Amino acid sequence: MSQKEKGHVSWDAQGNWEASGSWGARDSRGRGFYRDHWQARLDQLREAHHVPGASLAVLDHGHVHEMASGVLHRGTGVEATTDSVFQLGSLAKVYTATLVMQLVDEGRLDLDAPVKRVLPDFAVGDPEATETITTRQLLSHTSGLTCDFTYDSGRGDDCLARYVEAARDVGLDCPTGTAVSYSSLGYNVLGRIVEVLTGLTWDEALKERLLAPLGLTGTMTLPEEALSHRAAMGHLGELGQDPDPAPAWDLMPRSAGPYGRVLATAGDVVRLAKMHLDGGVAEDGTRLLTPGSVRAMQQREVDVPDKWTVSADGWGLGWTLYDWSGTPGFGHDGASIGQYGFLRAVPEAGVVLVLLTNGGDARRLYEELFGELLRDLAGVRMPEPFGPPARPVAVDIAPLTGTYKREGVLITVSERDGKGHLVYEFVDGMKDFSPPLEMDLVPVAPDVFAGPGSGAYSADWMPVVFSTLADGTACVYIGMRAAPKVG
Repeated sequence: MSQKEKGHVSWDAQGNWEASGSWGARDSRGRGFYRDHWQARLDQLREAHHVPGASLAVLDHGHVHEMASGVLHRGTGVEATTDSVFQLGSLAKVYTATLVMQLVDEGRLDLDAPVKRVLPDFAVGDPEATETITTRQLLSHTSGLTCDFTYDSGRGDDCLARYVEAARDVGLDCPTGTAVSYSSLGYNVLGRIVEVLTGLTWDEALKERLLAPLGLTGTMTLPEEALSHRAAMGHLGELGQDPDPAPAWDLMPRSAGPYGRVLATAGDVVRLAKMHLDGGVAEDGTRLLTPGSVRAMQQREVDVPDKWTVSADGWGLGWTLYDWSGTPGFGHDGASIGQYGFLRAVPEAGVVLVLLTNGGDARRLYEELFGELLRDLAGVRMPEPFGPPARPVAVDIAPLTGTYKREGVLITVSERDGKGHLVYEFVDGMKDFSPPLEMDLVPVAPDVFAGPGSGAYSADWMPVVFSTLADGTACVYIGMRAAPKVG
């Protein structure tokens, strides 16, 4: 295609772009999706942020546009294509939540009944929580169950049952119902509920009840299924440099499925979200969710004190919720070993964006690319990236000093030369997981601090947010996990 056929782009004084030629079709209001422009921006930003490969899918005016850039593996040079599959990480939680809400629609599950009604043998380290935790709390991350319980229960069809059994002595991050605290363990319990009520394994239920009706042929859960597809390899390395292929393609056991083990093309992820935008109906007219369940998943269950780690303003029943200056949205983020995914939906505009990547500074790529796409397609302005303000903020750190503890993690906040200092260390069953992390805290607001970032989800700065639980106990949020003050 010649440059004349592609069209060209010019920018005005405000940094907005205008296209001419045949970049894409315009609608009756003059708005259009200029595919070649967005392909060029994906290419440019991917290279600028050292992301080896990326796949982008956009739903706009009912049409799904798919693009890819770079390579799936820097060692082999295999090209990324729109039918390439990436590991979705925690985006898998949206699939599990959808399965759960199907069971609610069928009258087989009560969101507000104790989990023990469905799983009589369910137990955790807190006897009261064992009796009271509900499905609604699991979906909204308010159960208090920890995020970081990892256990390889094997490849058998009983892997989830064995995982939930192994978690019966695991302590809580915070008391049930007192705060939002991100929980992967909670989503594995949800996956087990799906198995018990359907008589299928979680993998089978996903395929039969969701993937097949939606025609999502580029979505799977097991590594052997990925062998017949072009699969992305994760990459690791210092931000600002080209990363190297990770030492392993996949380190998650089969039991991680409900919280983190789905592989998919970006286009398939958009089509799942489109079903939610369309009130629970697939493109062929098949109803998968009732309108009431679709609305319930997008309604705020809890506010999120840490509004920066995953750009969340609140949480619904499975969905992360956003508020872009009054415009509501929903979505989710996900990560596995060197792979990062981002989903954002703007119901008012009928727009869905999905970006899947395999390493590098994926956070910066997401921030810049989605910032431009949301502004152009939905009239939405994303918040500025997290970091210290231009003018220093004076904050008294003394009232915040002390020790904070959640399952497997001890956080110590102290004052050094009038400034905050934090030590984050793994303890108890996780004591050998990683060496302690130390950082100085830069004030952003009276209860919000910035620490040096590490990884695609924090870029330059990582938020450290002080808050209180519903019972008045002080706590600190790091990585969306709540750690109550213990001393």
